[in-house]
This record gives sequence, C-alpha cells and structure tokens, in this order.
Amino acid sequence: HRDLHSFPTRRSSDLISLIVISVFVNTLVVVFHNYIVLQDAKITADMENSQLKAANAEASNQLLRQQIHPHFLFNALNILKSLYKIDPNAAEEYLICLSDFLRAAVSNNNIKIVQLKDEIKLCQDYLRMQKIRFGDALICSVSIGEVMLESGFVPSFSIQPLLENAIKHNELTEEFPLSISIKQDTDRIIVSNSLRLKNIPEASTGSGLANLSERYRILSNDEVQIETNETTFSVSIKVLDHKVTI
Repeated sequence: HRDLHSFPTRRSSDLISLIVISVFVNTLVVVFHNYIVLQDAKITADMENSQLKAANAEASNQLLRQQIHPHFLFNALNILKSLYKIDPNAAEEYLICLSDFLRAAVSNNNIKIVQLKDEIKLCQDYLRMQKIRFGDALICSVSIGEVMLESGFVPSFSIQPLLENAIKHNELTEEFPLSISIKQDTDRIIVSNSLRLKNIPEASTGSGLANLSERYRILSNDEVQIETNETTFSVSIKVLDHKVTI
C-alpha cells in the first residue's frame, strides 16, 4: 500500500523536475539566442562604422587634395613669374617640375593606392621646386632601395603632404637650413625634418596626420608612428602590399 500511495508523489516529483529542466533549457536557448543576436548586431555595427570611417577618410582626402592644389598652384605661378625675371634657366626647370607634379597629382586624383616609386617621383618633383625656391636654405635627401620602390605601395598623397607641412611650419634660412629626409627602414618609410618652428605659425586645420592615420588603420590596422623631440620631427608609415585595398 505504501508503494501505491508513493507512486503519485514520484510522478508529481518527476513532472516538477521535467518542468524545471524544460524551463532551464528554454532559458539557456533564449539567452544564447539573444547573445548571438547581440553579437551579430555588434559585428554589423562595427562593419558599418568602419565603412563610414573609410568613406569619411576618403572624403577628407579628396577635400585635402582640392584645398592643396589651388593654394599650391597660386604660389607656384607667383614663384614662376618671379623666377623668369631673375633666372630664366631656373624658371624653365621649375616649370618642368611643376608640370610633372600637376600631371601626377591629377592622374592619381581618384586612385587610393599607388606604387611607392610614383609617390616618391611626386615628392622629388615637389622638392626640386622647393629647392629652386629656397636654395641652400633647404636640404633634401631620398634613400629608398630599388626593390621597395618597385614592389611597394602606399596610399596616394601620403608622403608629399608631410614634406609640405615641414616647409610650411618651419623656418628656412641659409644659416639654419631645413633638412628633410625620406628613407627606408625595413618595411617602413620614415619622413623626418629638422625642427625650427616659425615664430608666427601658419593657419592649419591639423587634420592631415589624423586623416593619414585613419587611412592606414583602415588599410592595414597599422599605426602611423609619429616621433618628435627638440630638434627633429618624424613620421613613419608602413609600405603596403599591392593586394591591400580600401
């Protein structure tokens, strides 16, 4: 009789256990499902955020180019006019460099990544023009191996603005010349300049380096390395593989 009386109790206990287990399993399923949904939403949000940053970086880059060219061209034409009056040969050399520089700048306007040799050619044309303009007040050097020049890639207009910033923000005199170097360090390019800031700084948005850093972060997750001390300012950027795209 005791066994018969205990049977409903066992059934009730088993039923309660089954309900508890069922509720627990269902709760785990709901929690796990919500976790997956949240993770998927986070991944989607991160991707959209990266895409927005990439679009913003490229838009900023295009705007930067549009701002540089008219200002640069206005100054270049004034310099050219002055050179023809005092040194026609220098003016001819300046005009050739200006022509090559503008041709490369225009042809690369919509290209996100260029061969390192093309970016360096752009820089050399720019530096030759500045050398004609400033003479012994500017010292320039480029030291990059042929293999890297031929096989390496960098974002378009990534190095030339660094040179322009150096000239824009520092004093250039024959007594204290501005020294600018572009050199290879393993898989990176280091652009450095001597530091002698102008007493009255020129207006600047300060967005150039931030834009370059963001473009590199999106391209390769690599950091643009900036170092400065009392005498030198330098920026180091990684040379990219041609397979990397924005």
